[in-house]
Order: sequence, then structure tokens, then C-alpha cells
Amino acid sequence: MVVSVSFLIYSIRHNAKYGIMESILSISHLTTGFLTDSGFLKAVDGVDFSIGRGETIGLVGESGCGKSVTALSIMRLIPSPPGRIVSGDITFEGTNLTTLSEKEMRVIRGDHISMIFQEPMTSLNPVFTIGDQIGEMFAFHRKLSKKEILEATLHLLSQVGMAAPRRVVSSYPHQLSGGQRQRVMIAMALALSPSLMIADEPTTALDVTIQAAILELLVSLKVERRMSLILITHDLGVVSEVAQRVSVMYAGQIVEESRVSDLFSEPLHPYTQGLIRSLPQTKASHNRLYTIPGAVPKLSAIPPGCRFHPRCDRVMDICRREAPGMFSPDNTRKVRCWLYG
Repeated sequence: MVVSVSFLIYSIRHNAKYGIMESILSISHLTTGFLTDSGFLKAVDGVDFSIGRGETIGLVGESGCGKSVTALSIMRLIPSPPGRIVSGDITFEGTNLTTLSEKEMRVIRGDHISMIFQEPMTSLNPVFTIGDQIGEMFAFHRKLSKKEILEATLHLLSQVGMAAPRRVVSSYPHQLSGGQRQRVMIAMALALSPSLMIADEPTTALDVTIQAAILELLVSLKVERRMSLILITHDLGVVSEVAQRVSVMYAGQIVEESRVSDLFSEPLHPYTQGLIRSLPQTKASHNRLYTIPGAVPKLSAIPPGCRFHPRCDRVMDICRREAPGMFSPDNTRKVRCWLYG
């Protein structure tokens, strides 16, 4: 995955200029679960992380590790029943979102925090035109007239590089390509100029060329609008290109936090090491790609001790008995592993 170097340099300089250390979102001990036939299962269990103003954080891990549930928890979009936020705080610009009513959260969503959902074809309503779906946001949050809504929608579609925006406004989702639908989702997320955007697998199911264009668009708009971005993905290549920091999730928990440069030069957690070893190498090789044995455990069968120990090639006796906490080998890194305890 390649994003233009100029955009990355500009982003880094921009963040340095404005200082990304000012926290815009802080999550503390977040636990979210679902009531099932097997009992109440925790999909997110004690997650902690924060993001600075203007910063990009990558949230990575295999499918089923809790990335999307974390994002939906931030947006307070967990379907209830069967799901609910059990405990923890989600503090956005000084306000604990877990204490807000649904009416108050509707003001936060879109206007202050927006989200690009994982699959645009299922996220867009098939019976409404693109113009109607984008315009609804301007009507609800900005109380604009029909003429003003049309002008704002056309301008927004032009900003995200959509060709023939007037045609797109009157089109239905099934009449657009995958890349066009993804640009529509980005336009909807940007419509009200939020200060935080959550992008959940924004390049899934797109071909490589379109993926690069979508990522470059996200980076440029983020820098232009000085937004913070949480990028959820299982693709470490994407994270290496656009993020400053990364949190690695496994079985509902964050197992490693690090600056991106440190993560790729010296990964600490055996799971992170396995993910990086699984990346294809640039040099030609006839060896098979490395794979981490096993799979992410089912929520109904979380192993005792370290959740990764059944798949770990460095497992110790203590790993099977006791769950590790988050250890700090230095001031910039955290890792949930007994090797550093």
C-alpha cells in the first residue's frame, strides 16, 4: 500500500507544528459485552487508550478481536439488547460519553465524532438517493434549506474527488462502484467537520489502486481539517503508511501499544511479532508465508492466563496460570506479556 510521501511528510510536520499530545479522546477500562445463549460474553475487556488532537492511531488485529466493537462503543451504537457497555469511561473533549442520553449522543455523532463503516453497500440505505442520505445530516444538524443542502452536498462530493457530483446526488447506492460508495461514506463522515473520525476497514474489498487513492484522500483531508483519526484495520501495511501510533488488539484486549516506527523495528509481544512475520517480504522468496498457528479464541472459550498462550511459541508456565497486566518497558511502549513483567 503506497501513499504519496509528500502527504506523509506534510502530516508529520503538521502534527509537530500543532502538537498532537493534547488528548481529544481517552478510553479507560472499557468493557462491552453481549448476552448470548452461552451467557454474557465480553467482546471488549478492559481496553485503555487515548488519541491526541490531529493524531492518527492504528487499531489492528485479526478479525474477531474486538476492533469494531470498540469503535461502536465509542459511538454508543452497540445494539441493546443484546449488547451493552458494562463499565469504563469514554471521555471526549472533557465529556464522558457513557453518561449521555441517546438524544445528547445524536448531537455528538456526525457533528463531533464521525465513523466510516466497514461495508458501504450495507451502510448506505438502498431506497434513498445519495443526495437524500448526505442531505439528511445537513437538515438535522445545520437546519439548511433545500437549496443550501444541495449546494453543500455537491461541494462535499467534489472535495472527496467524486466525478460528476450532480449525477451522483441523484444516484442510488447500487448504481455506484465500490470506490465511489467508499468516497460517499467518507463524504458523509466529513459533512459536519468532526474533530474525530473513526475509519473501520475503509479499504476492505477494494482493489489495490483504489485502496491507495482512498488512503491518500483520508490523509489529505485529515491534515487539511486537522482531525484526529482512528484507523481500524487488519492490514499492518496500511498502518505503517498513515499512523503515528498503533494499538494491537487480541481477544478483546490491547496487548501492545507503541509508536509505529518502534513497532516495526522491534515488536515486543509474540502476537505482534507473528503479525509482522506474516507480512510478505519485498525480496523474492520461495518460502511459504509465516502463519500464526490456531485462531483467535471464541468469547465463550477464553483460555486462562494469557489469552494468546495456546498460540505462542514462547509460552511459559506462568502464562498458562495468570493473566498478565500491561507492562511498560520504557516511557513510550506498553505490552501485555510476562516476558516483560
